[in-house]
Amino acid sequence: MQVEVLNTQGQKTGRTVELPEEIFGIEPNDHVIYLAVKQYQGAQRQGNHKVKTRAEVKGSSKKLHKQKGTGGARKGNLRNPLYKGGGTIFGPKPHSYDIKLNRKVKDLAKMSALAYKAKENAIVVLEDVQMEAPKTKTFTGILNSLNLSGKKTLFVIPEYNDNLYLSLRNVPKVNGTLLSDLNTYDIINANVLVLTESAAKIFSANEAEA
Repeated sequence: MQVEVLNTQGQKTGRTVELPEEIFGIEPNDHVIYLAVKQYQGAQRQGNHKVKTRAEVKGSSKKLHKQKGTGGARKGNLRNPLYKGGGTIFGPKPHSYDIKLNRKVKDLAKMSALAYKAKENAIVVLEDVQMEAPKTKTFTGILNSLNLSGKKTLFVIPEYNDNLYLSLRNVPKVNGTLLSDLNTYDIINANVLVLTESAAKIFSANEAEA
């Protein structure tokens, strides 16, 4: 698919970039997207939740009263889960929420997410942004020119750009990522995907080499 390259004023430059149909034109697979998002969110969880069992709470281990002859229910000690301050039965324990996905599944999920953005016409190719100094006001002006102000936007760049990153990090609803770090969750979570011209060309180059 051909996508026109826009400049920082939101105007057409007359150049186009070919985004490979083998990535952006496939039929999206919702299930693998679900799996990839589930894996990403699971990896963000610390998994260190923990409650104490009756063996771990503080308290005497002495039996409260004799087993028989009181007319009441039999009781053990104060650490019994039935008492206030006692241990917890079947409470949460530390464990990892990470799940394993094969590389092919991850790649298919990412391609499916990109295909959805292509179908929604939610991909913008922007000429490479050159910023001499970090300036949030300048970056906000670029967003306004592209009619992206207030939209959840993901900027994808081929390599780390200190000035660009410092300019966008304080803008609400805007995130930036390296092309090598692009993941399914970030794509799905954004309303608009902005590829710099260099990043877009890498997609075509990689597909040509495959």
